[in-house]
Amino acid sequence: MEITEIPDDAYAGDESPPDLDELESPDALFTGGPIRERLLNVVVALRTPTKVSDIADQADCDPETARDYLEWFDDMGMVHRHDGRPVRYERNDAYFQWRRINRIREQYSEQEIVEALADALDQIDDYRDQFDADEPNDVSLVKASQEMPTEDAWEALSEWKTLEARADLLDAARRDHPPAGRTPGSVDA
Repeated sequence: MEITEIPDDAYAGDESPPDLDELESPDALFTGGPIRERLLNVVVALRTPTKVSDIADQADCDPETARDYLEWFDDMGMVHRHDGRPVRYERNDAYFQWRRINRIREQYSEQEIVEALADALDQIDDYRDQFDADEPNDVSLVKASQEMPTEDAWEALSEWKTLEARADLLDAARRDHPPAGRTPGSVDA
């Protein structure tokens, strides 16, 4: 049997195939739901200053509704407003960094954060030893591919980069984790 062949016993004879027409279309999945959620999904993806009309188009809503929500998101610190004609908005990465750090603090004890940070740092040290470099960007994928398959080298470097980002978040959560009854200091993000 070829790898692409379906075994005879894979399906019971009395079953009918699924009716694909009954499934929701991908467009409906992205345009359905409350406007606030659709706008939030668009805002999270904004990497460059974007016109309100373009944001409204992506969220499938009226530009005035989008403008009202964007002003609210701006007041909350989720977006940066770029004044001018036309007004543009972009995602505030510092806000989302703060949210990630806050979630870590809410979900884990200080001890768990320290243990996770220690584990991430140990793995980072292993990658530094493996590639004889201080950080993933110091490693040439071409040179690393001479000692291991390219896919393996790329995967290892990607994981190393992810571990670096995780360690930064965990360290920020650890530094700013308030002792019981105290308020946190400023986030160093």
